[in-house]
Amino acid sequence: MPAEDEMVLLAADEASWPISSPPPAWFAALVAIGLYIVVRSAATFLLWLHRAFLRPGRDLAGWYGTWAVVTGATDGIGRAVALELARAGLHLVLVGRSPDKLARVAKEVLAAAPPSCKVRTVEFDLAVTGDDDARRGVARVVAAVEGRDVGVLVNNAGATYPCAAYFHEVERPVWEAVLRVNVEAATRITRALLPMMAAKGRGAVVNVGSGSSVVVPAFPLYAVYAASKAYVDQFSRSLSVEYKQYGVDVQCQIPLYVATKMSPVKGASPFIPSPEEYARAALRCIGYEASSTTQAERESSGEGQDAATEESSVTRPRKGARARRPNVLVSGPEWA
Repeated sequence: MPAEDEMVLLAADEASWPISSPPPAWFAALVAIGLYIVVRSAATFLLWLHRAFLRPGRDLAGWYGTWAVVTGATDGIGRAVALELARAGLHLVLVGRSPDKLARVAKEVLAAAPPSCKVRTVEFDLAVTGDDDARRGVARVVAAVEGRDVGVLVNNAGATYPCAAYFHEVERPVWEAVLRVNVEAATRITRALLPMMAAKGRGAVVNVGSGSSVVVPAFPLYAVYAASKAYVDQFSRSLSVEYKQYGVDVQCQIPLYVATKMSPVKGASPFIPSPEEYARAALRCIGYEASSTTQAERESSGEGQDAATEESSVTRPRKGARARRPNVLVSGPEWA
């Protein structure tokens, strides 16, 4: 090796290298914050994967009871939920406004369900204006489950405006019908059946809410509808705390878009489920969170206001009409 190279190597060996100083405090803080965000995001994603693909649904008949009551059961989400409950081995009480549609869905349920499945129907227009009529309707629902092991109540029925409108443009019969179906009917039926579940120490109440009251900070031009669904969510959360000690699970399921008659989206897609897809996901969620954005726990996401579009006791408006006449769209098989 040349003498010059040896001298360079010796000089390098004898040189004192600087010792690295610790990073500044602000840099360490940024690293810690970054790690926290990464870990939290990963945990959230893993939790979503668990809910969507790994968490098993409960044996509803064995866990809660052998009979289920479904309002708005003749179309859309309500019909799909009724079919899934029957396939899961539950007997059904279908609540709806149209006797013909109730009979049709009852036949469909019996054809799809095990031979032992029993189906009862209750004709009840949830938008009735008189207190006496409402009481009689609830009494018919109670009579249909009297002496039976009622385990699941699905308050699926819902109503909204026929089109977007400022609140002062919405006539009184319209917003009153929205409140009667979304708030009063769900409250009355829950009040009638919840004590039966609490008395036997098990049961599940599933109220169908809407993303309009949870996902967005405001839902202008549908103020009464969004407010009524916010009531449903808080009603469910509070009852969940009250009745957990009695073995009754109360849950608000909050759909986003679902391809129903009530939704502006008319066909299912990878991101918008059909009522049947939504119903399968909804049943898997029963008994877990008090408030559940159901699409977050399925393979695709979407919204579904309660179920199909239905006309109430008043007339349906022509296409494009403003909400100045007493019209109302009812979801859920006629909210029924």
